[in-house]
Amino acid sequence: MASSAPPPPEVSVVTVVPETVTARYEYVGQAAASRSVEVRSQVTGVIVARPYAEGTDVAKGTLLFRIDPTTYEAAYRSAQARLANADRTLARLKPLLAARAVAQKDVDDAQQAFDQAQAAVDQTKKDYDDTFVRAEISGRAGRTQLELGARVTGPGDLLTTVERVDPIYVNFSPSDQDVLRWRRDVKDGRLVMPKGPFAVQVTLADGSVYPGTGKLNFTDLALQPATGTQELRAELENPQHLLLPGQFVRVRLLGLTHPGAILVPQRAVQQGLGGSFVYVLDAGDKVATRPVIATAWDGGSWLIAQGLAAGDRVVVDGLQQVAPGSPVRAVAYQPAADSGAARSTP
Repeated sequence: MASSAPPPPEVSVVTVVPETVTARYEYVGQAAASRSVEVRSQVTGVIVARPYAEGTDVAKGTLLFRIDPTTYEAAYRSAQARLANADRTLARLKPLLAARAVAQKDVDDAQQAFDQAQAAVDQTKKDYDDTFVRAEISGRAGRTQLELGARVTGPGDLLTTVERVDPIYVNFSPSDQDVLRWRRDVKDGRLVMPKGPFAVQVTLADGSVYPGTGKLNFTDLALQPATGTQELRAELENPQHLLLPGQFVRVRLLGLTHPGAILVPQRAVQQGLGGSFVYVLDAGDKVATRPVIATAWDGGSWLIAQGLAAGDRVVVDGLQQVAPGSPVRAVAYQPAADSGAARSTP
């Protein structure tokens, strides 16, 4: 007596339904001060005071260094005395010119002497004021490069730096392949850009998400020839100084979406000698292979760029029991069996 054929194996099947999903683009970024000013002295002399504490926040105008003012103060006082004398001479000659008691040349010479004396006062006052080396911006003052008692030879000597870290910048550089893909996908309708400036989310080295989002505020017009990347910069509020210049982070662009995207569970996509493929069911519930292009996956789902269309039935579970051309018994795939897939793509 002939034995009866075994029943078709049971497989779980997902029916493809295009949907709009979040596009995930992440890059390595590095924090940088939003402003960085080198502190230098405009005059020469010995450093006699350094009132600030290294590594602390200072306000604009805070005294950072004091250069020995003795010579500059004396020059300023001497210039003031010459100016007072020139002023008296000019005041004395002007009435005499009206009475024709002096020549016009004498008054012109006195006026020139007064102007030169005024210029000398202005210059010596500036030199004296420059002995007070102050912060040009508010920010965090760095380590001093010259200690008390050291001689400053002029602007060529760096004293310290002041960096503004609130707000702070984060620089990152997508590759030229990414830039081309963005443009191609936008043109073909596969990627939708947000309106207005890009928002960015930053993830710290320990995996925690930085509180608050930033805004993209600079995009370089050209690619860097040495690296083949495009430089982008985001600005973030940093009141607690959680981000510091030089710190490496992960930067994610927010607000981009893939309309009409096709997602399938990650385990449904197989790898063969010819590349990626999935098993699909035809109208008679027979198995067939279908080559696909899966761009990336995250949270348990693949984004399928080519190979599938709306209504296709893709085998998810029971793959080890199927072969091309064999019949199966299809049951609906239960997504709850997956561990909470967030539908987004890198």
